[in-house]
Amino acid sequence: MITMPSSVMSKDNDEIDGNTKLATKPKTKIPSLYRVLMMNDDYTPMEFVIEVLEKFFQKNREEATQIMLHVHQRGVGICGIYTYDLAETKAMQVMNYARKYEHPLQVQLEKE
Repeated sequence: MITMPSSVMSKDNDEIDGNTKLATKPKTKIPSLYRVLMMNDDYTPMEFVIEVLEKFFQKNREEATQIMLHVHQRGVGICGIYTYDLAETKAMQVMNYARKYEHPLQVQLEKE
């Protein structure tokens, strides 16, 4: 164990040689958030969109239906807001799932 001579350390142990402060608390940066946006198309069935919203975004039937109708009427809608890694993962899962069932469903990320 290495110890510093008492003449070098101050009484409260946060200064060395009387003028150099040690960092006491690192500041954590809040991660950026991203919207997962769903785009409307003329081919993906409404029931499939509701299924996707329930399965990947944990929406209940009523919320999923409202989002699906919003996407259908306005052309785009927000599925959820997440940190980048989670938003990207959800977008990839949705795209892979849609391709598996041969639907052209599209989702995009947008920084909040």
